[in-house]
Amino acid sequence: MSLVSSPPLSISRSPPVEMTGGEAVVRTLLQNKVRCLYALPGIQSDWLFNALYDHREQIEVIHTRHEQGAAYMAMGAALATGELAVCNVVPGPGVLNAGAALATAYGLNAPLLLISSQVQLSLLGRGTGTLHEIEDPQGLLRGLTKLNLLSTHPAEIPDHLNTAIQAATTGRPRPVAVEIPMDVLAQRAPVQLPQRSATAATPVDPKQLQHIADQLKTAERPLIFVGSGAQNTAALVRELQQILKAPVVSYRTGRGIVDSRNPYSFVMPAARDLWKQADLVLALGTNMRVPTQSWPTRKTIRIDVDARTHIPQHGSNLTSLTARLEDALPLLNCELKTARLNAAWQPDYIDAQQQLWRQRTRVLQPQLDYLEAMRAALGETGIFVDELTQVGFASRIVMPVYHPRTFISTGYMGTLGYGFPTALGVKHARPAAPVVSVTGDGGFMFGVAELATAVQHKIPLATVLFNNNQYGNVQQMQRDVHGGKVIATHLVNPDFVQLAQSFGARGQRVTSPEQLRVALDDAFAASGPTLIEVPVGDMPSVDQFR
Repeated sequence: MSLVSSPPLSISRSPPVEMTGGEAVVRTLLQNKVRCLYALPGIQSDWLFNALYDHREQIEVIHTRHEQGAAYMAMGAALATGELAVCNVVPGPGVLNAGAALATAYGLNAPLLLISSQVQLSLLGRGTGTLHEIEDPQGLLRGLTKLNLLSTHPAEIPDHLNTAIQAATTGRPRPVAVEIPMDVLAQRAPVQLPQRSATAATPVDPKQLQHIADQLKTAERPLIFVGSGAQNTAALVRELQQILKAPVVSYRTGRGIVDSRNPYSFVMPAARDLWKQADLVLALGTNMRVPTQSWPTRKTIRIDVDARTHIPQHGSNLTSLTARLEDALPLLNCELKTARLNAAWQPDYIDAQQQLWRQRTRVLQPQLDYLEAMRAALGETGIFVDELTQVGFASRIVMPVYHPRTFISTGYMGTLGYGFPTALGVKHARPAAPVVSVTGDGGFMFGVAELATAVQHKIPLATVLFNNNQYGNVQQMQRDVHGGKVIATHLVNPDFVQLAQSFGARGQRVTSPEQLRVALDDAFAASGPTLIEVPVGDMPSVDQFR
């Protein structure tokens, strides 16, 4: 089933100009208003970097210490801004190193463009053992991207890049890739640089929209779920919530679309009782994975740009509309504003559910106190990047989030080690916002080398590392679920404060939420990165709330 996207671009072409393939890449990126490239250079990319050097005043290169860092930084930039971000790596091991970030970006619907150099065109697919050659590189990328293309001549590069960028940024945003052999990057040839024009919106089916509106008009207890597909429509979702007087539920990628201070804003685990009471569920830009897979069936409406999400829950009654929320919600809200609705959610019941959730989650200590300190330090618009550590897990269900794109999560991919390098990209793309990366000792060591990147490029990220000298979540399961069969989860760690200082970063150790708040204020005022270690023991697991 194909994705719904905007119509093909209207393109006008300038007269051909002779240039290298590398120059064609850079000039096409500049035409698309790309001003930063996250990259790790190598021999197959030499001619791309020659062109980048010639345009170094127009496009910034942030070079990392590992290919995963380049891809994660691009993903973080894309998630924090909602705009295209671009990274470059060499083929073979370079692409493989970036693979976890591509998979995570795919799961998070991040508009990311990977430009991979490739072995010589004449050797591609021949199995000669040339440097960085792997079997079926296009097949590898096919499973990690929405679209991947191979450019075999400099003249193809602009069209391929524009096609990939359109795919990444329209319909359901996801990573895309363009591979360019090293000899194509070096080749000089006449190249036309197409001028892109804006795309037109895809019409919304008026009959289906009216059918949805009619169902919402008669519903007594509608329940709204939001995911990453609604990030760009927070104001419209908030308007719809006010019209319907309906609770809005988010988990991970939907946090902040409705302000947590709104009593009708719920995190997903807190909404089980609401789900039982609801007579109609409206899913906006979300697959509602957990409720769909394990909660009782409910009459459901789905509005999503990706038709493949319209899979009915077993035994459920499903109405679906394939459309951009940016196009559908203004029409839906307009139709509902003047209607007589049957809203029956009682404010007292909503308040009681919120109070019950706060009472149930009080056991999550010391996570709650540390998260409160971080929330206070971040202020109204600061950005929090989670990780697979107990404080990160708890943040998804107890931390208040006020605005979209200020809570960055790994989503269903659950990629250990993604947080720190992703947060570097977040901070680089949103330099005016305070940014906190929360991590554990296990996950942080995946990308520890990017401390050098943060120092070299003066990225003032504040990283809070909770250190229990173990892969804590796994070890807790080994003890509690598997009869104490603890294996391969104890960790020997460096002195993290000295480690940070050896890189040229600021490093300090705190032992309380109060000390952490002070340390974060200092970190936000610094001109470079800060690593704050918090030694901890075992913490209560959030698994009890699933």
